[in-house]
Amino acid sequence: MSIPRLFTEHDLREGQGIPAAPGQGRYLGSVMRKAAGDEVTLFNGRDGEWRARIAGIRKDDATLVPEAMLRPQPPAAGPVLLVAALKREAMEWVVEKATELGARAIRPVLTARSVPDRVNRARLTLIAREAAEQCERLDVPELAEAQPLHAVLDLWDGTPLIVAAERRGATPLAACVTAPDPAVLVGPEGGFTGPELDALATRPFVAVASLGPRILRAETAAVSALAVVQAIRGDWAHHGDE
Repeated sequence: MSIPRLFTEHDLREGQGIPAAPGQGRYLGSVMRKAAGDEVTLFNGRDGEWRARIAGIRKDDATLVPEAMLRPQPPAAGPVLLVAALKREAMEWVVEKATELGARAIRPVLTARSVPDRVNRARLTLIAREAAEQCERLDVPELAEAQPLHAVLDLWDGTPLIVAAERRGATPLAACVTAPDPAVLVGPEGGFTGPELDALATRPFVAVASLGPRILRAETAAVSALAVVQAIRGDWAHHGDE
């Protein structure tokens, strides 16, 4: 039977027991049929990955004791995904897949054609955590509160930002991936407005890129762009060097 892998907010130190997060005790006991003495794997995004044991479990309460580090914590890395707020199911799917693809952070933005005017950050954070548990990441991408696109860009730190656009004549995405861990911006269903694209093009850190000859759904564009970035300059490109 597989060993459950769980995210925790607590520090991980050998022999120092920590409480399971809400829902994890029930998951371990009722879903995974685990009992005291069984093995789990823990990570918190800071202290690496640890082999641990269940010291005690009752209903939704469980105590977990780290025993040994399995993998050290690597430096934070990966592209940042800026994505226009989408409908609930599409947004949740994007967060799950972006986590699996190695996005370092996910920042919902509000654009002229965004359908919702807010996102459920707590729900999206939970989805990101569960995806990180499943895909064996050692961290969980940061989920930011949704903000207007112009506000995000006004405070941008200068990281190269690749904007996925349908505009004719845009440079192919692969040619725009020239720096490690760039950020990627994907618009809403219906795309960016002309004025939004014009305003983006004036930013010195922005490159407007084409994702190919077909019109993609916003969620498809997000995962496609991340996959290309990871394959060219991200951890996919260097995985064989490990």
